[in-house]
Parts: sequence; C-alpha cells; structure tokens
Amino acid sequence: MLKRLFKFLWRFILILGAMALAGLFLPRILTTMYAVNLVYQKESAPYEEIAIVFGAGLRRDGTPTPILRDRVETAASLYLSGKVEKLLMSGDGQMEGYNEPEAMRQFALSLGVPNEAIFLDFAGSRTYDTCYRAKAVFGVKSALLVTQKFHLPRALFLCNALGLNALGVEANIHRFWRGSTLVWNVREQLATVGAFLDVYMSNPTPVSGGPEPSYVD
Repeated sequence: MLKRLFKFLWRFILILGAMALAGLFLPRILTTMYAVNLVYQKESAPYEEIAIVFGAGLRRDGTPTPILRDRVETAASLYLSGKVEKLLMSGDGQMEGYNEPEAMRQFALSLGVPNEAIFLDFAGSRTYDTCYRAKAVFGVKSALLVTQKFHLPRALFLCNALGLNALGVEANIHRFWRGSTLVWNVREQLATVGAFLDVYMSNPTPVSGGPEPSYVD
C-alpha cells in the first residue's frame, strides 16, 4: 500500500515538474519561432514610417546604458539611411531624476537625428506598456522595433498580439560580456512567461496619458 502511494506521489511530482518546466520554457520557444522571419539587420530592414526604440536603463549620471546606446544608435542609423522617418523613444520617465526617453532623445540628437523626428513616450516602463501605448495612445499601426536579439521575440509577439503590425531590427553594434548576456536571457525567460499571461489572461491597461511632445501622425 505504502509502496503504491509512494509511486503515485513520485509520478505526480514528476508530472508537476514537467508542467512547470513547460510553462517556463515553452513561451520563449514559441516567441522565438514566431520571430524567425520577422527580424532584420539594419542594412536589410524594409522601409517603415516609424521605429519604436525600447528603454533599457540609465547610468547613475543619467546617460543611457551601453545596451540602450546600441538601441538608439541602431535607430538613428535607420533614420539617417532613410529607412524610417520618425523615432518613438519609449521608456520610464515618470520618476523624478530618472528619464529614459529624454536621455534617449539627447543621445539621438548627438548622432544627428533632428528633434522634429523624435517622439517620446514617458510611460513605457514595460515592453507590454510600450506596445500598448504605441497603438492606443500614439496611433501607430505598423513599426520597426529596435532592440537586441534576445528581446525582439517578446517585443514582436506583444506588439503584434496587441494589433500593431511589427517587424524587428537587431541592435547589435557592440559585443557585451557573456555574463551580462546570460543574465539578460534568464530575465527574458521569465518576462516572456509574463507576456503570455498579460496577453491571454490579465490584459492590463497601462497608463494612458497623452504622448509627448505630440501624437505621431
């Protein structure tokens, strides 16, 4: 009797473990497969009116982190080569003394992008929020998404799931330490699970304040 009970419990634990692993890894696998034919290098990217640039943190001095600089540099290159006409810089800018979009703008200006081509979203604290607000607040119907390879599958999944037709452009100008890449990928694994929950279960409504400096037409 105890032996049968032990076998049952062991099988039950194995099944739960397998389900947990599937729940953790399957969303990333699915989004990666989904993005295979939607990702371009900046040289081969198709024309699109607007590129969305996702925030990625600031240094203590308020300047973009290296990973964010890569995103802005890639977006600026798209603009200067005529691939896009406008850049939507989206990040966290709602805390005093911390303003990702403004830091992104200043860096883009230093690269030669004119101010009139830059639009800021100060409430893009999450990838989901950026995609949601790009469509619902800024009226973007289609766009190029500019971010790193590890982040593009989730960003593409979210934007397209929320009704914004999106293609991705890899921001891969510089090489990063392998330890950093590992951390980013582990975080992305968990964030992708959260993205599936957002789209298929919770459907949160992000902050819906107006865009700055004006709507993207």
